[in-house]
Amino acid sequence: METTATKHLDVREAESIVIRFSGDSGDGMQLTGMQFTDTTAVLGSDLSTFPEFPAEIRAPAGTLAGVSGFQVHFGSKEIFTPGDRYDVLVAMNAAALKADLKNLKRGGIVVLNTAGFDERNLKLAQYPAGAQPLEDSTLDDYVVYKIDVSRLTKDSLAELEIGAKDIDRSKNMFVLGVLFWMFDRSMDYTLKFITEKFTKKPIIAEANIKALKAGWNYGETAEIFTTRYKVAPAKLPPGVYRNITGNQAVAVALITAMEKTGLPLFLGSYPITPASDILHELSKYKANGVRTFQAEDEIAAITSAIGASYAGAIGVTTTSGPGMSLKAEAMGLATMLEIPLVIIDIQRGGPSTGLPTRTEQADLLMAMYGRHGEAPLPIVALATPADAFEAMYEACRITLEHMTPVIVLSDGYIANGSEPWKFPTEDQIPAIDVRFLEVPNGDNGVYLPYKRNDKLVRPWVKPGTPGMEHRIGGLEKQNETGNVSYDPKNHELMVRLRAEKVAKIADSIPLAKLDSGRENAKVLVLGWGSTFGAIKAAVQELQKEGKDVAQLHLRHLNPFPKNLEQLLKGFEKVLIPEINCGQLIQLIRAKYLIPAIGLNKVQGLPFATTEIKAKIEELL
Repeated sequence: METTATKHLDVREAESIVIRFSGDSGDGMQLTGMQFTDTTAVLGSDLSTFPEFPAEIRAPAGTLAGVSGFQVHFGSKEIFTPGDRYDVLVAMNAAALKADLKNLKRGGIVVLNTAGFDERNLKLAQYPAGAQPLEDSTLDDYVVYKIDVSRLTKDSLAELEIGAKDIDRSKNMFVLGVLFWMFDRSMDYTLKFITEKFTKKPIIAEANIKALKAGWNYGETAEIFTTRYKVAPAKLPPGVYRNITGNQAVAVALITAMEKTGLPLFLGSYPITPASDILHELSKYKANGVRTFQAEDEIAAITSAIGASYAGAIGVTTTSGPGMSLKAEAMGLATMLEIPLVIIDIQRGGPSTGLPTRTEQADLLMAMYGRHGEAPLPIVALATPADAFEAMYEACRITLEHMTPVIVLSDGYIANGSEPWKFPTEDQIPAIDVRFLEVPNGDNGVYLPYKRNDKLVRPWVKPGTPGMEHRIGGLEKQNETGNVSYDPKNHELMVRLRAEKVAKIADSIPLAKLDSGRENAKVLVLGWGSTFGAIKAAVQELQKEGKDVAQLHLRHLNPFPKNLEQLLKGFEKVLIPEINCGQLIQLIRAKYLIPAIGLNKVQGLPFATTEIKAKIEELL
């Protein structure tokens, strides 16, 4: 870092910074982190975020279980992960410090709310009797800023006629003001946000604005601050960008598919963490023709989407792990009907209700096999929040062009995390070929609902089309006619036709292509889903060190790209990191007989770059 003196301050230039906002779930750390992130995005930095919060709606205040954190990694270089360790930790109480100090870099900055370190808070955070981390050697290796945020916020709002609870809720804005000053971020975006959010509560808006400005002014005037940090904008490709979460990108992709195809969009959903944001987001677009239905349970959610699809709409249902289990029977029904249906699974820690707010990749085998009978379905995996748009749109193309349900796998890390996303122009969005049969396709004016084209795709017919009446339901269909059939040979024929139809989707998806590295390298790191960023960062670091390593990331998990076997067999070793106990590795070993090596983590947390890098170095 280069240091120059400006008005008695050291102004240090940094290539990238990792900040962790940490406090009680009632301290507004998620809002604080998102406001810092959105402002940083507006200023042109590349970034990646990782929100982390308790599963309980009202987690016990002051306890380790109640700690809510928001991590943002931003910089002038390309950013792939939220960062393994923090440069700055903002700790609003003793529990936050105890939970997160272990991940702060030696020499890093700690911003503390001293009011959160009284005897009661220390006891709730399970510090030993008599311990006081603000005074002992706990923080000796760090740059520490002790600020009585609670008192300073109260003082800044003394002239306003608001209650103690509203004053306390404003302290996160004071902290945000301090951080804006420290990292030379403009307050304008957040000032606009506050004004618009509290239009009907002007006194609350005024309190938040006063607290934000008070924090900035404290940074400007307090003698404890002698250093500011500047991070230059990233050199991103030219275009219009917005900061987007994975769930927001999914919603935008669905609306885009609706606009490109001219079909109605229907979402049948039952609220479940961490998928509910898609329902919330799509419900905003009623005026644009989007229809959302908050069903009474998971079964009603998926079957309503099946009904919408039968009627000629893009039928979508969203859920997470436990909901996928409940939807299994209806997925089989949609498979038998052979109609479009998008099933979006935002994976979380399991089994059962497991870890509702933690991330995991443990639903892949359920997506592959989690239905009774032979019922294969295509699977598309999202890799990052920005990638979620393109991958989700691709899933819509597959379901509509191949007349089959499709499963989309995201997870809590992608769903809640955010990064800059470049708006595509309309000509960059491929068309989706949607065709409804309007005249009978059989001899003598007979309609054959299961007569297939060269892709083994049956026709889609809107109910009420004259002369095209047909039977639907879950019982086995006679080939072409669709009549109920219990004939053994017909059943085997239909099972194999449905499976071959899904396999033929491989003809319309891109061939597997290395993300980086050379073919036939010593080690290939093969990944899917949210492991992309950590793998990318680890591989990139090793390549800069001259190591012979390559990366391949899969979007299509069923069917696999047609050239995948040939590509994989060219590498000396194949490493597959997964946030599960080893699921893609089972599919790869079984299908291609390749002795792939697994790296697995099931802690409800994403991989650190260092974890993947260490394993690759071991294999090299």
